[in-house]
Amino acid sequence: MTIDMTAFTPVAALLGGALIGLAAVLLVLFNGRIAGISGIVGSLLPPRASGEAWRVAFIIGLLAAPWVYGLFAPMPAAASPASWPVLVIAGLLVGFGTRLGSGCTSGHGVCGLSRLSMRSLVATLCFMAAGFATVFVARHFL
Repeated sequence: MTIDMTAFTPVAALLGGALIGLAAVLLVLFNGRIAGISGIVGSLLPPRASGEAWRVAFIIGLLAAPWVYGLFAPMPAAASPASWPVLVIAGLLVGFGTRLGSGCTSGHGVCGLSRLSMRSLVATLCFMAAGFATVFVARHFL
């Protein structure tokens, strides 16, 4: 395993993690909700008649954040060896898996672990193990 030290950005990573934690804390404090992104997106499909404005605002904030970041600093280059169809299929599988598992990295990994939830610990270990296995299979067998 090699680590690309030119792409290692500890300050940006620490700042990003702190902002994710801050967003999760603010959502709990002011709305009483757990910041599970898959749950927030899933509850908007199909949209409900009322009471969903905070979910739409949260998703708009997530989508606008890279644009705001780009106003102040150059965006880091992103590259993937996978094709667009593979990325779309992978994204759909992740979304389907998070709905089956009743949560994702934000809900279980960030919010659940910070609340010392055993269910979130098991869920996080499961999806991390699945991620490791997927990378191993993709790199060595595909």
